[in-house]
Amino acid sequence: MRLDTLVQVETPEGIRLQLRTAGAVARCMAFIVDLFIRLALLMAASLVLSSFKGMGSALMLIFVFLLEWFYPVVFELSPMAATPGKRAVGLRVVMDDGMPVTPAASVLRNLLRAVDFLPLGYAFGMLSMLLRSDFKRLGDVVAGTLVVHDSVRALHGTPPAAEPQSPRTLLTPAQQVAIVDWALRTPRLTAARAEELATIAAPALRDGPGTPGQRLLALAHWALGHR
Repeated sequence: MRLDTLVQVETPEGIRLQLRTAGAVARCMAFIVDLFIRLALLMAASLVLSSFKGMGSALMLIFVFLLEWFYPVVFELSPMAATPGKRAVGLRVVMDDGMPVTPAASVLRNLLRAVDFLPLGYAFGMLSMLLRSDFKRLGDVVAGTLVVHDSVRALHGTPPAAEPQSPRTLLTPAQQVAIVDWALRTPRLTAARAEELATIAAPALRDGPGTPGQRLLALAHWALGHR
């Protein structure tokens, strides 16, 4: 049973990366934030250009066009690789192989928002995200892009404190890495989800007091060398 939205990709250099794709709820939240930002910019531009009369109307139409089609492209091609709305939710846009999004891909995925919008309210885009395990809308499918949770912060820090405890069985390096990665992510997980994931490693845990999550956290400290 799939418990997370992790996808594993391999870069051209042969480096394997794990990306956590963003679901419909997170992407809708980012869209709402960006929508309010665009509306605020439109209101400000309208107030400024209203004094120019006929010329102001023409300039306003140009501004609306640029804001609608190039607002996301400019931000996605910045070092942040995300619009302000996506950054507020902790998302970014990357290529399918985890590499930075290219100008052609960014322009293409945003031009196809017109198709994703059909027939009303991004119905096609929402349906595509709900039917795919990687939550791609139609524009992402064509452009070869992914919207993922920004995992940079998840790779830093230390896991919650626990008394180190050795495993019941010998663990491979890959298994130890997975356990440490889980421990580093626990502050961002709900208690129920952390325990749900911890039950997968139950065969490697020693018998003792505490929940599987608490014992797995102790095992993570052992894997980190805190012995």
